[in-house]
Amino acid sequence: MLNLSKKILVAIDGSPQSDKAAEEAVRLAMASGSRFKSKVYAILALPGMRNPSFTDFFPSLPATERPDWEQKRQRIFYVVEKAASEADIPLTSEVVYGDAAEEILSYADQQEVDVIVIGSSGSGRVKRTLMGSVSTKVAMHARCSVYIVR
Repeated sequence: MLNLSKKILVAIDGSPQSDKAAEEAVRLAMASGSRFKSKVYAILALPGMRNPSFTDFFPSLPATERPDWEQKRQRIFYVVEKAASEADIPLTSEVVYGDAAEEILSYADQQEVDVIVIGSSGSGRVKRTLMGSVSTKVAMHARCSVYIVR
């Protein structure tokens, strides 16, 4: 492994698989050493749109504007924030709205990341064949390396 600064994107959703991915992303960032500081970007992709459209008859508030959001955000980002803080790794946390795979790929392109770390969905072969998984879509369409954590 080269000792160069890396931009590492980790997709999180609060699941045990995403917690493992978060820990692995920080571990990868630590591997670059103190001379070449790597940076971790943690992204949470929520379904839907940030602002409801005029065609919504009963628009609901986006998740980030609900009263209990701050508690949920702390719980979802807890592992990555704790691991990055303990390892003294710079961390940027983002919440985006839309299709998870598309948003992860778009964010990776915008930030010009070197590697995407994502947890395996753990879904069975039949479900994955019929519906696909976020990790499979990201791995198939990313312009950078993708590390799928099981």
